Formats: sequence, structure tokens, C-alpha cells
Amino acid sequence: MSDTSRRPRTSGKPYRRPKKDPVRILAFDALRAVDERDAYANLVLPPLLRKARENGDFDGRDAALATELVYGTLRRQGTYDAIIAQCVDRPLREVDPPVLDVLSLGAHQLLGTRIPSHAAVSATVELARVVLGDGRAKFVNAVLRKIAQSDLDGWLAKVAPPYDEDPEDHLAVVHSHPRWVVSALWDSLGGGRAGIEELLAADNERPEVTLVARPGRATTEELLGEEAAEPGRWSPYAVRLTEGGEPGAIGAVREGRAGVQDEGSQLVALALANAPLDGPDEKWLDGCAGPGGKAALLGALAAERGATLLASEKQPHRAGLVAKALAGNPGPYQVIAADGTRPPWRAGTFDRVVMDVPCTGLGALRRRPEARWRRRPEDLDGFAPLQRGLLRTALESVRVGGVVGYATCSPHLAETRAVVSDVLKQFPGAELIDARPLLPGVPELGDGPDVQLWPHVHGTDAMYLALVRKTAP
Repeated sequence: MSDTSRRPRTSGKPYRRPKKDPVRILAFDALRAVDERDAYANLVLPPLLRKARENGDFDGRDAALATELVYGTLRRQGTYDAIIAQCVDRPLREVDPPVLDVLSLGAHQLLGTRIPSHAAVSATVELARVVLGDGRAKFVNAVLRKIAQSDLDGWLAKVAPPYDEDPEDHLAVVHSHPRWVVSALWDSLGGGRAGIEELLAADNERPEVTLVARPGRATTEELLGEEAAEPGRWSPYAVRLTEGGEPGAIGAVREGRAGVQDEGSQLVALALANAPLDGPDEKWLDGCAGPGGKAALLGALAAERGATLLASEKQPHRAGLVAKALAGNPGPYQVIAADGTRPPWRAGTFDRVVMDVPCTGLGALRRRPEARWRRRPEDLDGFAPLQRGLLRTALESVRVGGVVGYATCSPHLAETRAVVSDVLKQFPGAELIDARPLLPGVPELGDGPDVQLWPHVHGTDAMYLALVRKTAP
């Protein structure tokens, strides 16, 4: 009678069931979601981690490792692709995407963490056996053993062209950014090797979680009572969680009295709120309010002055997020779903207007590392008409003597100064005002009058802000 209790023997050894490693399986699942569904890791990962904790599969250290594996692999994808390409016998486009994800996870453990090489290889091969099968696990094993023969610096010396021969391609491989992004960021910085290297390196660092204490609802003192919490660098309402942590576990965040908001975004809101006006200060507009962080801070600041905020967002589901963020605001506000380029409000209605426009998001690559691989130079052409249209709406919506803030989470010159310059040519009754004094204590803000923040200089996302006063109809 044949033995059906095990698989057939292939090499004289009994079949061994692969060991399931919940940390690496979760990391693999997150990477597959990012690749297959164009999902964002910062949206995919939290529910996966929550489910793993609820099932008893994870503790805090497991969650930290899974997070590092996912984000580290995504940030270094370009570098790891170049290295893996040297270790396989076919073009990378011919390697099945799930196999490439496993190889990239293994490469990150070997080259980007302190996990011992033997453990990184064996754990990744076990993962391959679980999610890919024994045959492709052998391929993974062979490739990872080649990668393990050198450290990251040794590999970069092999796969990155010399800086003197091709500086942009060198930086693209070493710092894992597409070449066109390197070029665009370099132009925005204004040249110099040190600055671009520091910026690209900062894009690959894990950002701190930054909270905002919404005025009238929470205080920084309350938030500073949390573990590993420190004051923000620039915003009086900011608190940094220096060791990560789960914001949703904090009472003030759970209750909506505080929120997660990058300090650069807070500074944009504060600068607009504090810009000098001629005349009344009663009606404020956030014309691109989703998902609501900036609107919630503006709403709280408006409430302190007895002003009303109108928060407008084109997408209904994002308008719902804005309403959730503003729920409980201490002063009057309204949330509507409306197209900012075809506004339902009358011209000249508002005293203050902010337009934080849709953009490529190149200023937030620390938080959304996969965005660097999805964006293309032609995306700029798609955003350009919308950005100009929204700034025109803002200038039409503000009254004479009022102020408009044009903001974008991208330092690309085509999305910042080019937009402002083009639109202001159509509005002779508008003038740029110096935004720098409205960010007190923040260093290295350039020649003005607009402001560009940087991850490597200010520790914020690369937010851009131009303030415009309307001087005539």
C-alpha cells in the first residue's frame, strides 16, 4: 500500500512543509498589494498589522520588523533592482513580479538591515517556498546567495556608474530615485552635489510621526505626555513621536482633538492664517480640503477669531474625510463637495483662501516611497491645467485686500514657481508677499518671497508656499 501521508520523495529526503513566517508573509502581501492594485503602503499596511495583532500573530517587535521590510524594500527598490539584475540570467522584466518582490525583500534584509546573512537567506527562501513553491524557491536561493557575496557599498561600486561620468544616473542608482526625479529635484535645489545627496538620502529615511494639537481642542502639553514625544521643531502646535508609535492609540487623536499632520503642512496653514490683511477677517476658504488635516487646523484657528471656514473638496469620499476631521470644531464651518475650478460660491467672497493643489507628491517620498516609481514626467502635463485653474479660482474668490496661499507637496519648479508666475501674469491686481516672516524661527528659507521647505533641511515634507495679496479687482 502506498504511503499517502506525505508528498513523493524527490531526492531521497522526506518532504518538509515550509515554515510560515507571519512577519515576512505580511510584508510580501503588502508589496503585492502595492504592485498589483497600485495601493499605497501607508494605507495597506495598518489594517494588515492590526489584523495580525488581533489574531495574536504579532507583537510590537514583529510589527516594527514588518514595517521596516515593506518601507525599506519600497524605498530601495531601484537600487535593489540594479543589484538583482546583475545576479539573474534574464532581463528583470521577464522575472515574475511575485518572485521579484521576494528577491527584493531578501535583498533588503541582506543589504539594508542588521539581520545576519544566513538568517536573511534562509528566511527568504522559506517565504519563497510558502508563497511561490519549491521550484522558484531554488531560484530565489541561488540569487540571494550571489547577492550575499558583497555588502551594499561593494554592490554600488559595481552597479552605479561613476559620478564623474554620469552624475544623475549615479545618484539615481545609489539613492534609489528615478533619474528624472533626481534631475527635477536638483534643479529645484539650484545645483551643488552636497544638497542633492542630502535630499535624496533624507527621502530614504523613515520619517517621524508628527501630531498637531488642534487649538481649542487639545494642547501640546497633553500630547507631550505620551511616550517618546517631543515638541515640534517649528510649529507651536506640533509634537513628534520620535520612536514611531501608533497615533490611533492616543486618546486626543482617537477623539479628533489632535491629528497626524506633517509640520510642513502645519506651517502652510499658520502662514496663511497669520498673513496681514486689509479689512475684515471673517470668511476663510480651503479650496482643496481633502483629506482634511489642513482644514482641521485652519478651522480651529478660524474659530479662535470668530471666523468661518468653508472646506471644499471635489471628491465626495474625500469630502467625507474632511467632515470627519472637522467634526467637533469649536467654531462654525461648512464642508461641501465641489469642483474648485467651477466654484459654487460668488467671486470676492473670502478674506483668506488656501489652495493646496493636487500634484505629483514628490515632496512626500519619505512617506509614500512607491510614488517615485509610479510617477512619470508626463504626469506634470496632466496636473498643470488643474493647478493653474485652482490658483485662478483662488484669486477670483478672495476679496480685494485678502490673501491667497498657493501650496503644493512638490518642489518641482513646474508645479511651484512656474504655476504662480503664469497665473499672476493674468492678474495685474495681485502681488506676491513675503512668506518668510510668517514662518518665524524656520531657517534657510531662501531669497523669497515664496518658501520651499525640505526634508533634509527642515525635517518636513518638501512643501511649497506662495502668498498672494489681491490689490485690485
